[in-house]
Amino acid sequence: MSEPILLPHPVRIAARASAVGGDEYRGPLGPLFDFHDESDRFGADTWEKAEGELGRTVCNLLLARAGLSHRDVDLLFAGDLQNQCMASVCGLSGFGIPYFGLYGACSTFVEGILLASLALTATGNIRRVAVITTSHNCAAERQFRLPLEYGGQRPPTAQWTATAGGALLLDRGEGGVGVTALLAGRMVDSGLTDASNMGAAMAPAAADTLLRYFDATREDPAGYDAIVTGDLGSEGSGILSELLAARGLSLGARHIDCGMLLYDRTRQDAHAGASGCGCSAAVTAAHILPMMERGEMRRVLLMATGALMSPSGIQQGCPIVGIAPLARLEVSGI
Repeated sequence: MSEPILLPHPVRIAARASAVGGDEYRGPLGPLFDFHDESDRFGADTWEKAEGELGRTVCNLLLARAGLSHRDVDLLFAGDLQNQCMASVCGLSGFGIPYFGLYGACSTFVEGILLASLALTATGNIRRVAVITTSHNCAAERQFRLPLEYGGQRPPTAQWTATAGGALLLDRGEGGVGVTALLAGRMVDSGLTDASNMGAAMAPAAADTLLRYFDATREDPAGYDAIVTGDLGSEGSGILSELLAARGLSLGARHIDCGMLLYDRTRQDAHAGASGCGCSAAVTAAHILPMMERGEMRRVLLMATGALMSPSGIQQGCPIVGIAPLARLEVSGI
């Protein structure tokens, strides 16, 4: 899939849901989220279990908003940042929906949209597919860096893993916001090994995807209301702009980064912004899609960026490979 796949029929985003922790609720988008837990515990006794409950929460919200039972959903694409996607397994196994576990790091949300869209267009007997991704700050810090109790200093390039989750229900219905084109990301190794500078590791992959997309489609960024990335943060967003400018492409004010939207960086200690596969999922479900539903935006490129790393890879000094799948969202019938 080196070139975009243009879907013969748009895949409709039939329902959406989001849930966040306390810091995310106190950010600029706080009132937009469907649910929040100030304690970040979601009723669980460990951070890892809390992320599982976060996934369960957004799945229940999604089904309630769609007016459906879990029996009405044919496939579930879900992922998180824990080893072996354990948050998704613990939180979603009780629904009994046929499941594909995904790991694309912070790109997992759009990876799920891409695969769900392909599943819906490939066969006539799949009617509805759910896409759910989550992340939890405390679980991610304990796994990838240091326990919070250690109190380690974070450099300015570091991002704050969001305690957040988002869910979408995709089907083959008419009208509303639909997925009309897809482009898989390529693994891009820029040789970076600093786990505290994921924006720099992901930006080259984001540039690669956007350059391939615009080269293949011969479109201009001016034809889009927004080009949304998640989650490059301030460091990665600046590098992306430089990489694209070197190839004669400018996104201008159309570029929106989910990692820059979730927290108020003047009041909240998020350093370079938010990260985590729950960030782009929650921001898209609570902010981007409602704007499209209201007709404030009609054409959007949604590209989630991921730093493909593991604890053992970091310990062994392996390069952090970036990836950035893309989905084109368009409004019809509004």
